[in-house]
Amino acid sequence: MVDQVIFSLIVGAVVGFAAGYLGSIMVLEKMALVGDAMSHVALPGLALGVLLNFNPLIGGFIFLFISAIIVWYLGRVTKLSFETIVGTAFTLALAIGILLYGDRLDALEAALFGDISKVDLAYTVIAILVSLTVVFLTHSIYKKVVLSLISEELATAKGINVTRTNLLYLLLVSATVAVGIQVTGTLLVGFLVVTPAAAARIISSNLKRYSVLSATFGTLSAVTGIMLANSLNISPGPLVVISGVAIFAIALIIRWRTKMT
Repeated sequence: MVDQVIFSLIVGAVVGFAAGYLGSIMVLEKMALVGDAMSHVALPGLALGVLLNFNPLIGGFIFLFISAIIVWYLGRVTKLSFETIVGTAFTLALAIGILLYGDRLDALEAALFGDISKVDLAYTVIAILVSLTVVFLTHSIYKKVVLSLISEELATAKGINVTRTNLLYLLLVSATVAVGIQVTGTLLVGFLVVTPAAAARIISSNLKRYSVLSATFGTLSAVTGIMLANSLNISPGPLVVISGVAIFAIALIIRWRTKMT
């Protein structure tokens, strides 16, 4: 039991850090819906894993990565924003996933809200490796994405392949969502990619401070929520959200007091 708590806290810390750091780009790009919607896309894959007796997280990974590629391709072909494309599909994915689970309510609850009882050493190692990879690759494209936000033409002129960068970014979102599902569930994992970054945005005066605070707030949200969940013996997802919202509220108060002085 002690090992499981330690493993879940480690997973929460690394996934929260990666999600917060990645989310700082998402908030800058005004793509908050993408992170939330991508998490719902994993549900049919998780359900197929339960139905066909293989690891549901593998199904979630596959569905997320395929969805990221489809969203990227449709964005190129239709010129619609990622939010528009993902927003059109995520409720369908959620509905299909719920239908596939049928009367398997315990499995559905675990998929929607997380189940840290299944976080073991192997999963912890995978979460660490994926999260470190996400942070490294996000750092490598961070300035490229920011420049493309300022001017896509300027970014292209400087030799940045904006289309390829966008694909990599969506794949990183998918990977982060996939490893976070076990902790917060598909219904709430998108929160980790958005709210910590939003809180950091309120009180940040420069880009470096903003990205560091986003990652820090993501870690604090996840770890605090998991600790509370272990104490109360309930699903961690809702408490991770409550912890993150509390951090957001504190950031608002700090911002308000700073303006008053």
